[in-house]
Amino acid sequence: MQRRPFLAGLCAAPFALTAPAIRAQGKLTPVKFTLDFRVTSQTSPFFLAQARGYYQAAGLDVSIDVGSGSVASITRVASGAYDLGLGDLSSLVEFQAQNDGASPVQAVYQYYNRAPFVIIGRKDRGITTDFASLQGKKVAAAAVESTRRCWPMVARQLGASPELFQWITTDFSARDNVMVRGDVDAATYFHDSAVSLFARMPPQDLAVLEYTKTGLSLYGNAILASSKLIAERPEVVRGFLAATQRALAETLADPEPALAAIKAREGILNLDVERQRWAITRGYLATPETQAHGLGRVQPDLLQRQIDEVATVFSLARKPAAGQVFNAALQPAAVKV
Repeated sequence: MQRRPFLAGLCAAPFALTAPAIRAQGKLTPVKFTLDFRVTSQTSPFFLAQARGYYQAAGLDVSIDVGSGSVASITRVASGAYDLGLGDLSSLVEFQAQNDGASPVQAVYQYYNRAPFVIIGRKDRGITTDFASLQGKKVAAAAVESTRRCWPMVARQLGASPELFQWITTDFSARDNVMVRGDVDAATYFHDSAVSLFARMPPQDLAVLEYTKTGLSLYGNAILASSKLIAERPEVVRGFLAATQRALAETLADPEPALAAIKAREGILNLDVERQRWAITRGYLATPETQAHGLGRVQPDLLQRQIDEVATVFSLARKPAAGQVFNAALQPAAVKV
């Protein structure tokens, strides 16, 4: 009964401290934030923070744009087109390794405590929850997307060949269609994004192969910030994270206000579908790790293991340091959920 006020109270204290510093000049600071993909319940806490004025109270005028994938968000922030974004942590490791030690973008808050990467297959094609059942199958995926990019790490964990199956390059928007038509045997998804497929094919006819079930622990999409913003306006990042964490904790306690916020942004959304989506999302945001250490945190040993794995699988010429990939200096006080 007391959970919601307790969580809100924990978030409010650090949030309140950030606002005066940012608003010192009496006007809001414009902040451009890019999502990883479309507006859905997966990212509804950002819209709740916007709708309830948490960003504004922190002195920020935050604009939220849709994205084109959790890998593309990295380049959007690195290029300076966006101040902050939501992007894949493993892909960030690879990006930094390829940029000769330069770090134009860093992760500052771990949104998905575990990556919701799955391959979903048709049972009538012989696919089960055993990854070996993908042998020789056709698997649809976008050309550049994190679930596809991370498959070699799963193959390594399983002791299988990365060429276990054939990739069929498909646009994000066409993935459900090729599955329903039977053009492919399986497709990659963020687990919570698969509700669109579940609405068109009975879930009992599908096998969900979860990357996390292989024993491979991967942090997923994190909030990214440009290194320039971190260095020159740390109070902006601090205020954004405090306001976002406040909304995230509230959404984990009760998703309905956040669902209303995304419905106001995208009137065509089906809230019953979005409730199903959030039920899956929640399991990747709130985990035993967040219960022990708090939302947004990473554990150094797990982060280093992920960096080592990415460096090995992709034969990176250099390995970025954990502190280069993830900057936790501007996070608000921990909220354990």
